Amino acid sequence: MKIFCEKLYELRKQSNLTQQQVAKKLGITQPSYIRYEIGNSEPTLENLVKLADLFDVSVDYLLGRSNF
Repeated sequence: MKIFCEKLYELRKQSNLTQQQVAKKLGITQPSYIRYEIGNSEPTLENLVKLADLFDVSVDYLLGRSNF
């Protein structure tokens, strides 16, 4: 989970998006998204795919299973 949190934070910063903006794109609240970044909650499969699409990376990359 630590790898996921780190990658999520890095990708959001590289994309110049706020937590609020990402949450809105996912259709969730900002506090829900913040829990993803700090590791207190895991996204649903649907939101995991949405995050991968948003940042143009694979789900495997988000989960630390590949380098792209």
